[in-house]
Amino acid sequence: MMKMKIPETIPNKNKDLENNDECYTPEYAIIPLLPYLKKEWKIWDCAFGSGRLAENFKKNGFEIIGNDNLNFFDENLDCDFICTNPPYSKKDEFLERAFNIGKPFAFLLPTKALGEKKRNFLYRKFGIQLIIPDRRINFEIPSKKKAPWFHTSWFCYKMNLPKDLNFVEINP
Repeated sequence: MMKMKIPETIPNKNKDLENNDECYTPEYAIIPLLPYLKKEWKIWDCAFGSGRLAENFKKNGFEIIGNDNLNFFDENLDCDFICTNPPYSKKDEFLERAFNIGKPFAFLLPTKALGEKKRNFLYRKFGIQLIIPDRRINFEIPSKKKAPWFHTSWFCYKMNLPKDLNFVEINP
């Protein structure tokens, strides 16, 4: 059998679209998470940004910790659950920090974030479960007129989901 040399990375021609970190999360995006959260939990939105995600959790009766002045990499807040739509250009750093904190978390990331060497190592070491919506989430991106072209999923840790891959319907 012939061994094939696999390149480390393949250049992405759409980096300008992929690295746009300003994606505001619509309320319906959190619906698949709600059955797995406890109302008494304090939820830390660790990439607060516009506050849209935090606002959506508050509308659903959850206590939210977070503001734009807190730094996820410097703070150790008293919380029960970490949930955010992190800047995609920093997804590796956010995942590594969250795994090291050790609290249950859910990050809304491009589904293709399953790949790449560093993330693959983290998923093998700590484990990961996904909640995979049946359609793309229509984020609001202020700098673009169109919705993102990529599919996202909730990357979950210590949430005791029924399966590792959980396919769900969402109706915005």
